[in-house]
Amino acid sequence: MESVEPSAVAPRKSKLARTFAKVLHLRALTGIAQAEEHKRVKGEANLKDESYSFCRNIEDEELQERLAAEALLAKVFASISFVKASYAQLQFAQSPYDPDGIEAADKLVVSELKKLSELKQCYLKKQSDPTPETAILAAELKELQSVNKTFEIMGKKLESQVRLKESEIIFLREKLEEATKHNRMMEKRLNQSGSLSMLDNLHISGLSSSHFITVLRHTIRSIRSFVRLIVDEMRSVGWDIDGSVNAIHRNIVYWKEDHKCFAIESFVCREMFDSFHFPNFSIPGENPPDRNNQQKLFFERFNELKYMKAKEFLSEKPRSSFAKFCRVKYTRLVHPKMESSFFGNLRQRDLLNAGEFPDTSFFTSFAEMAKRVWLLHCLAFSFEPQASIFQVKKGCRFSDVYMKCVNDDDFSDNTQVSFTVVPGFRIGKTIIQCQVYLSQSQIRVEKYASPTQR
Repeated sequence: MESVEPSAVAPRKSKLARTFAKVLHLRALTGIAQAEEHKRVKGEANLKDESYSFCRNIEDEELQERLAAEALLAKVFASISFVKASYAQLQFAQSPYDPDGIEAADKLVVSELKKLSELKQCYLKKQSDPTPETAILAAELKELQSVNKTFEIMGKKLESQVRLKESEIIFLREKLEEATKHNRMMEKRLNQSGSLSMLDNLHISGLSSSHFITVLRHTIRSIRSFVRLIVDEMRSVGWDIDGSVNAIHRNIVYWKEDHKCFAIESFVCREMFDSFHFPNFSIPGENPPDRNNQQKLFFERFNELKYMKAKEFLSEKPRSSFAKFCRVKYTRLVHPKMESSFFGNLRQRDLLNAGEFPDTSFFTSFAEMAKRVWLLHCLAFSFEPQASIFQVKKGCRFSDVYMKCVNDDDFSDNTQVSFTVVPGFRIGKTIIQCQVYLSQSQIRVEKYASPTQR
């Protein structure tokens, strides 16, 4: 065997030792580096945790402050709604007067105002509610209950007002019924034959203008009664009253809505008094009387009819001059469309054309009005010279000699005649003023002509 020399082994051992030493040193360095890195990472993690925790604490504080503010506002609004509801209850208890209710509502208002004062102090001292979420819910519930209570009180108040209005309506209806009955009684008395008592034992030689004026007044009352009946019928069937009034007199500005009835009255008078100045009233097939006996004949006609009901006279003498007059005037005054709208048929017109007379309250009212006009006509031709009729044209200046204003409240110096409502009459030197409607300048007197002649 070959032997190893010590000099050769020693360098090898030295080299190996140095290698192990390097490895151990590197491992040591690596361990230290890892430890330092671990410490650095752990430090950064702790820093992040501390930062997150700090931010979280800030957010929690802000949230709590916001909730506390919302809770305070919710309480304030709830208290205001409660005060409003209590005040509404206080007002409701005053009418009808309820002392207990007033006292209870007053205590509630005062108590809630104290709570509002306490909330103010809490805000100033920055004392927040420990459970804001619960406080908010409780405040919202209280506010809703207060609003609901307010609506309930308002509903009770409205119901009370409705009951009061209903009682007022019932009372006014009763008063209206009483007034209507009274008016009917007065109208009946005025239209009774006894109302013409001053014409009892009247002789033709004793005729005067006062007799004519008396009959004229009763005639106007009867005309206006029939006009009211027409207007009531128009309203009941939904008739276009404004359109009808404008068709009678165009472009008239009425001072009041109620004045439109004067236009309808003027139309009735225009049709009923048309041809008044003719002895036979221009009735087709009716010959004028002999001029020598005219005055006596008309005075006899006047006395024959003045105390009789129109319906009774028509039943007894359906072919008389007065019966012909009623037929002609009805067909001219009551348009077929109007009659059909009022009654749903033309039966009244058909009966008149057949020589009969309708048994209705509408025709009875018309017949009584026609009787008054007929009596006035008979009386006018009983004078010597006979009474004449006149009207004034639209746009004439008002003259208190010839005219009387139906709307006296609206009279002024610059007003003008819009239309004649009731014609005027002249008996000898006596002037009976016509009734006119004034709107807003020479006066012309004309004969009472037919609508086509005008």
